[in-house]
Amino acid sequence: MADFLPSRSLLSLCFPSCFLTNEEAEQLRKSREINKRIHQDKTYVKRLVKILLLGAGESGKSTFLKQMRIIHGEDFDQKAKEEFRATIFSNVIKGIRVLVDAREKLHIPWGDPSNQQHGETMMAFDTRSAMAHSHGMVEPKVFQHYLPSIRALWADEGIQNAYDRRREFQLGESVKYFLDHLEKLGESGYLPSQQDILLARKPTKGIHEYNFKVKKVPFKMVDVGGQRSERRRWFDCFDSVTSILFLVSSSEYDQVLMEDRQTNRLSESLNIFETIVNNRAFINVSIILFLNKTDLLEKKVKQVSIKDYFPEFSGDAGSLAAVQGFLVECFRGKRRVLQPPQKPIYHHFTTAINTENIRLVFRDVKDTILHDNLRQLILE
Repeated sequence: MADFLPSRSLLSLCFPSCFLTNEEAEQLRKSREINKRIHQDKTYVKRLVKILLLGAGESGKSTFLKQMRIIHGEDFDQKAKEEFRATIFSNVIKGIRVLVDAREKLHIPWGDPSNQQHGETMMAFDTRSAMAHSHGMVEPKVFQHYLPSIRALWADEGIQNAYDRRREFQLGESVKYFLDHLEKLGESGYLPSQQDILLARKPTKGIHEYNFKVKKVPFKMVDVGGQRSERRRWFDCFDSVTSILFLVSSSEYDQVLMEDRQTNRLSESLNIFETIVNNRAFINVSIILFLNKTDLLEKKVKQVSIKDYFPEFSGDAGSLAAVQGFLVECFRGKRRVLQPPQKPIYHHFTTAINTENIRLVFRDVKDTILHDNLRQLILE
């Protein structure tokens, strides 16, 4: 009978895990775990939707990324709110200093000559020393010390006249919002609201990522600084891109770059877009154009004619729809015909500070990206 029993060596071939030493069993377990992770990683990478946010400086990329956090349920914690509060204080102080300087350079008289002293107080503000002992942030007590001067200056007719001529110099778009809400900012224990956070402006340095899931599909959104000095980093992010969201500040057709103070901002965006849309690396990449800041464009067309800056415009300069149509054609016209045929360029009109607008737009964008990505996976 014993002659018919299988030997240990034969059993070990049929049931290897049953005859391993503890050390061998542990090694086998680790090997299987590694193989499982490799398989999961390959599946994750294959399914990963990587979206690159591109565009010139101040086009709204960072605001859009904040909206993604809000829309996907990731709230800003206490530390983040304190950091945004410091950014807001810095925006206000910098903004009022810019207005005081502009008033002088534009030879606009003070509404109340006694505000000259408040102007000198703000121009003497030393940003470095004020933030030296607070980890690079403007503390509430520092802001409250300067609040009376800021309040008096913003109420001055001369400063208001300078603000009305802001097209002639560089001033952050959210400065007016915060200056109109100085009382709230000066309250003890003030922490920024969601809207305050969306309007807080801090130039993006380096690369910022945000990961989230939609219908169990992993998304990675990458925001890279749009200033000229930051664009060299863009090439570090081009690998495995699923889609590019290219943001444009549509209201800046009458403004110039902060970097050189002479290049038209819209022309700069068109030039950047031309480089991106004709890059052969993006033939299979969905490119979605966000003509952002629709709220500001709607006001701008009533005040400044786009014909003065883009003479080729032949429509009604006071019509929002006509100007938007012209802008779409300007960007579409930058694409050259490449072989093989490229994916279509999609476009949306957006207001990045409006959460509901971005929620609706991103729903459409998400469906477009997922559809294109699924089709690509099927082809593979």
